[in-house]
Amino acid sequence: QVQLVESGGGLVQAGGSLRLSCVASTRTFSSYAMGWFRQAPGKEREFVAAVNWSGGILSYTDSVKGRFTIFRDNAKNTVYLQMNSLKPEDTAVYYCAARILRATVRLSDYDYWGQGTQVTVSS
Repeated sequence: QVQLVESGGGLVQAGGSLRLSCVASTRTFSSYAMGWFRQAPGKEREFVAAVNWSGGILSYTDSVKGRFTIFRDNAKNTVYLQMNSLKPEDTAVYYCAARILRATVRLSDYDYWGQGTQVTVSS
């Protein structure tokens, strides 16, 4: 069992930045691919970004390319999502998720989920 705890969300003005963190409670963190997903009010949860166990980036959803960066620190059991040039449409609850080895974009492929952290971008 892997527990994931996100932090770093908050209220920010459009154009601002936030860095989300997700700490995993496992001794084999380096074996897991990590993903970030988000869910806006009234919408389905969607893929944002993912990183393989090796640190290779899988992909980003088009709407965040060039603005968001996912990276991991295996020594700290942590995956990050650096979010720059935030827009009101980025407002959502952000979740991190884990699965063994290879990252995918599909929610159903991930075995473990955090509780989420709220990001609100004001215009």
